Amino acid sequence: MKLIKTPLPECLVIEPTVHGDARGFFYESFHAAKFAGIGLDLKFVQTNVSRSAQNVLRGLHYQYPNPQGKLVSVLEGEVYDVAVDIRVGSPNFGRWAAVVLSAENKRHFWIPEGFAHGFAVLSENATFSYQCTNLYEHAHDASVRWNDAAIGIDWPISAPLLSDKDQRAPFLADIAHEKLPKYTP
Repeated sequence: MKLIKTPLPECLVIEPTVHGDARGFFYESFHAAKFAGIGLDLKFVQTNVSRSAQNVLRGLHYQYPNPQGKLVSVLEGEVYDVAVDIRVGSPNFGRWAAVVLSAENKRHFWIPEGFAHGFAVLSENATFSYQCTNLYEHAHDASVRWNDAAIGIDWPISAPLLSDKDQRAPFLADIAHEKLPKYTP
């Protein structure tokens, strides 16, 4: 397994060791002891799978209180995946990191609790997997506007297909600090 750092020190790309031959391939998408060995002692309580069409953009989503850490990957297709630090008091507040995840590169992206998350589908379709450290709670579901100029994400699509919720999401500066996660060094 290879660990790749991003501009946000807590957000990491994990590239698994893939064993393949003419029959196909095998890799461990998660191994608790190996992840703990690289400093990620993770306990997942919920796994989700979504499928989206090309040019769909989902995000930027977070949950507060009871934030979720997410280990995300793509089972089919390709996405541009983004994490934004929204922890009040963080030296990286409002900064983002992105990675291309695909069925071909088999990479995983670790997005810790306290970060907003979103992705844009680059392929015809994408099947996306989320392993979460906290259960989803509809009452605590929240969003940040995907095209918030103050964050400045360089999305690779210009006219994304958005849900009503994502179209109406507030800008980060308009969210009361008591409704955002807190940074703890």
